[in-house]
Amino acid sequence: MNCWKSININKEFGMNRIYISSFLSGLMTFVFLYVPFSIIHGSTNVNEFGIFPFTAALILLPVIHTFMHILPLIMLKKRSKFNYRLKNKIKPSFTYYPNAYLSKPVSLLVALAPTLFITVPGLIASYLFQDFYVYILLFTSIHIGFSFMDFLYVIHIVKAPKKAFIENGKGGFDILVKAQN
Repeated sequence: MNCWKSININKEFGMNRIYISSFLSGLMTFVFLYVPFSIIHGSTNVNEFGIFPFTAALILLPVIHTFMHILPLIMLKKRSKFNYRLKNKIKPSFTYYPNAYLSKPVSLLVALAPTLFITVPGLIASYLFQDFYVYILLFTSIHIGFSFMDFLYVIHIVKAPKKAFIENGKGGFDILVKAQN
């Protein structure tokens, strides 16, 4: 295998720029989605009880997001190494490292899984549950901001050659192609 490209998003853009872009994408998502959903639902009263599940879901969002990345690996029976640790003695943190190279389609599925399993159902739930649509829409918008880095990875993976393999490394990933004989 030859390394076609090595990608480290943190070095390429810088963490501050990623955080600002992530925040702005989440904010703009809420602004652009709130208007049509408020027109659809009209003048309904927002249920105040929704703040408690919203707060709990927001606290668990990083764990849920990471688990949604891991879920396709489990479903496709790809062997992976999972690490669990507590940051600051209270915040759980999960990391995963596949034991083998992942093909381009599998890598795209793993990168887009949180969008498919959290964002899309969140938008549907915002439409269906009019008493809680503001909370669900806010949660979904925050998740889209949270997924900003995943979209940056997807852009690089899509540009890779058709038969490429993806290997997770520390701080980024490598796009590998088979060596020509």
